[in-house]
Amino acid sequence: MKAPLNRRVFVIGYGAATPLGRTFHESWDRAVRGEAGFRKVTRCRVDSPCNVVGEIPEWDPRTLDFTDEKEIYNWNADFVILTMAVVKEALEHSGLQIDKETGPRTACLIGSALNGTDAFRIAMDNLREKGPLKVSPYLLPNLCANLPSGKAGMLLRFTGPVFSPQGACASGNHAVGIGARMIRDGDCDFAFAGGVDTCIIPELIHGFANMNATLKVHPGDRAYDDPSQASRPFSIDRKGFILSEGAGVLVLAAEDMIAAHGLKPKAEVLGVGWTSDAHHFTAPNRETIIRAIREAIDDAGLSKNDIQYVNTHGTSTPRGDATEIDCLRAVFGKTLGKIPISSNKSQIGHTIGAAAAIEDALTIEGMQRGIMLPTINHIPDPHFDDVDVIPNTARRRAHEIALANAFGFGGTNCCIIFRGV
Repeated sequence: MKAPLNRRVFVIGYGAATPLGRTFHESWDRAVRGEAGFRKVTRCRVDSPCNVVGEIPEWDPRTLDFTDEKEIYNWNADFVILTMAVVKEALEHSGLQIDKETGPRTACLIGSALNGTDAFRIAMDNLREKGPLKVSPYLLPNLCANLPSGKAGMLLRFTGPVFSPQGACASGNHAVGIGARMIRDGDCDFAFAGGVDTCIIPELIHGFANMNATLKVHPGDRAYDDPSQASRPFSIDRKGFILSEGAGVLVLAAEDMIAAHGLKPKAEVLGVGWTSDAHHFTAPNRETIIRAIREAIDDAGLSKNDIQYVNTHGTSTPRGDATEIDCLRAVFGKTLGKIPISSNKSQIGHTIGAAAAIEDALTIEGMQRGIMLPTINHIPDPHFDDVDVIPNTARRRAHEIALANAFGFGGTNCCIIFRGV
């Protein structure tokens, strides 16, 4: 094997579709205004008080310029076409041109926790109601985790490695970390890295509800009449996360390729820290989360005093939020109160495999604009009195170094340090 090139890696663009908007910039504009993207579920019918979700507003694949009715019918796992749209947006935002030189040197790594679950549901309904000949021959590819990346390559004509890093709710950060390592070492020059999940189906809504992971909206809860208040990380009345759909993609590039192709860097991937809990399939392990954060800081060549902002995992669960704050206290000590932190999930909910990549893009845009997004719906919890969660309103403050946390089912943790440029 060749020796690694040890190249620096930068983010040159990004795209996203979230409950705040069909594009990244629609999502950003609403996020800055302190809005939330939650409503009673419309994608399906459920019999559960966990009926507030995050749906991409006005999402319709028929409005895209690369689809037709046949394409939509065949690729009925929504994460396929959604990924194609967001990768295309990210490419346009980056200014990169895919041609005979860059195409073979461009990888695509889009992670997903749930993959084509919605396509399997359609196949089961067809088998039960219409018979075996009505099960789509496209079912297997619709379930394949790498297909969204592969279809994006077919659309945009890049031919580097395509695969799906599977890190549950940390998939997006795992994709960014792996993509950065591949570029650093010379396996590729560019990479689309991110995550996607389209999880608004009855089985998943009921499954998360029965796990007691998502918010049950009963009369008297402040989200009962106002769904926008459903997700409230670090608040005293947090009771569970809000299940959401979405996709986020960063475009990564080697430093030497940026000048060669006239591209503009937005942030540098400075450090990656990843661990596993070996503890429990959902309950977090304080020790290994602390190690992931410290390893990211060490990999970046920084000290804890260099971190200026933390984009938390912040799901709005009682135990998860408390554990994350405890881990940050262990890493940063008494200086934690001087480091603003916030949770984008207060506005977009938990987009599962897409969460980290969407939050990375929002973090980088915030560094570009000198804005720290808020933790909305916040009612102070005395246990977090020593922490600045940027309550309720976005804050204008120049900052250059950000830590982005992501933790997932199965005990998988991935933290990344970005430096804005």
